[in-house]
Amino acid sequence: METYLQEKTQHIMPITPRPDICFIKGDGHYLFDQTGKAYLDLVQGWAVNTLGHSPTVIQQALQIQSQKLLNPGPAFYNQPMLDLAQTLCQHSVFDQAFFANSGAEANEGAIKLARKWGQKHKQGAFKIITFDNGFHGRTLATMSATGKAEFAPLFEPKVSGFKKVPFNNLSATEQAVDNHTVAIMLELVQGEAGVVPANTDFVEGIAQLCKQHNLLLIIDEVQTGVARTGSLFAYQQYPITPDIMTLGKGLGGGVPISALLVSQTVSCFDYGDQGGTFNGNPLMCAVANAVLSEVLSPNFIPHIQEISLYFQQALINLSETFDLGEARGKGLLLALDSGRYSAPEIVHQARALGLLLNAPRENTLRFMPALTIDKTEIDKGVAMLHSIFSSLIARAARR
Repeated sequence: METYLQEKTQHIMPITPRPDICFIKGDGHYLFDQTGKAYLDLVQGWAVNTLGHSPTVIQQALQIQSQKLLNPGPAFYNQPMLDLAQTLCQHSVFDQAFFANSGAEANEGAIKLARKWGQKHKQGAFKIITFDNGFHGRTLATMSATGKAEFAPLFEPKVSGFKKVPFNNLSATEQAVDNHTVAIMLELVQGEAGVVPANTDFVEGIAQLCKQHNLLLIIDEVQTGVARTGSLFAYQQYPITPDIMTLGKGLGGGVPISALLVSQTVSCFDYGDQGGTFNGNPLMCAVANAVLSEVLSPNFIPHIQEISLYFQQALINLSETFDLGEARGKGLLLALDSGRYSAPEIVHQARALGLLLNAPRENTLRFMPALTIDKTEIDKGVAMLHSIFSSLIARAARR
């Protein structure tokens, strides 16, 4: 298999460092590599696999829909598209939905819509305020909106019109507003920044600022949506009513689909302004409908809320045992400050033990398990982390 990997990987464009592992199968909370080794997956495709790997409901949705209709084209309605739009709007404050293929594409659509609205209703206003360390995608416009320092020198000249200010700083946000500002765009939990939640007072102040200056409030829920934070949408935990919301990742539970949700008063695209060959295709929409059916079942979100408290307490206990840093987050989007230990090194050691984690920052471990995870898997993962920190301490003592 090593020879196989060497021969095959040379044909994959190197856009990220990847370990010499080829995953062959996924089942629930586990991935299996080419040797048959099992890995407890607490990343789940970066908060994508809402129901875990290859859940039966998604298998069935794909099989049934593939026998009916794959893609009639974006110029026609199809039943799964209509059903998905209705479900999302009935369970949110929004009136209309546009479906795309990735979170970045949904965010690109939100940026376009805000600027179109500014042209029509705010004397051509086009600037959008975003936040330091925020992340909105890797298209040229969404990279321009992103507050990730590493993106700053890339692909210049970027799309202009984005003003970045410190996160959770209402005063700085207010000072950034001018006559050309059309919207404020933020994540309610900055995942790539290390799982940093927005303060309630800050978010409420942002909403008031939008009303005061006639700005659109865009909430990027690509990572936080679809029950990831313990409510169907993260905005529902704040006293706000967004004008625009974007979804991705968990909406498809493993297949590529995203959504741009808007209030009717903001929906102002003219025909031809927005589209996409595969957008709203019935196969992906059927899967999203199956995912939402599970998420909206009576006991699903209460389970997330309960297991989140259990997981957070386990991380707090781990932190206290090994003198680490803060455990934080919402729902099952959690992080642990690894203190004096390198988070990427911990990720490397965990993978060797059969545990998949993510390190968005040098000293931050991020946990994004399937929303169906139970206490047994949490205990198993924390036990492996306990072993890793114990070995790090022992190694340091030998020096």
